[in-house]
Amino acid sequence: MLGSALRRRGAVIAMIVAGSMISAAPAAAHCDGLDGPVVEAARRSLETGDVRYALVWVLAEHEAEIRHAFDHAMKVRALGEEARELADRHFFETLVRVHRAGEGAPYTGLKPAGRDLGPAIPAADRALASGEVGELETIVLDEVRARLRELYEAAAALSRYEPTDVAAGRKFVAAYVPFIHYVEEVYALAAGHAQAAEHGHEAAGAGTHGHE
Repeated sequence: MLGSALRRRGAVIAMIVAGSMISAAPAAAHCDGLDGPVVEAARRSLETGDVRYALVWVLAEHEAEIRHAFDHAMKVRALGEEARELADRHFFETLVRVHRAGEGAPYTGLKPAGRDLGPAIPAADRALASGEVGELETIVLDEVRARLRELYEAAAALSRYEPTDVAAGRKFVAAYVPFIHYVEEVYALAAGHAQAAEHGHEAAGAGTHGHE
């Protein structure tokens, strides 16, 4: 029960991380890394001869494709060291590609081991391994608070403008829209919605938030 609760809590935190990066560069994923969990599962399947380690990373409808790729890799591996390396690489690529397809994400090739994934992803993995989520909470919530305050302060600083001052109003709108987008999207992710709430604020109506 405790482990399940921690996993659910970790999933929510991971979603908040995703939301916190919306206004910045896309967060780095590690499922396509040579040192990521998908390739690690592929290695374990090849080493043990048990495809089930790999199958957990794909949808049920894709299982046949992975079983076929695995059986082929196991046969080719027996042909020698060079063949083994080629077979392993092909199986890694197939598993990652199919896994990402199941997420609705494009496959852009295997990424090298040792990439800088930032603080959150390694902390998430450490939390699952240790059963302690405190470090991850601190990293994520500090990031969310900092970004929220940054966007809020930018909008608040421009919010008191004369309604007839179009130039000032447009500056406010340019700060207001990212702030509201961030709030809506992060809240929707944290609340467990599959997609962030569709933004309903029109730029033309945002001027009503100005003050005399």
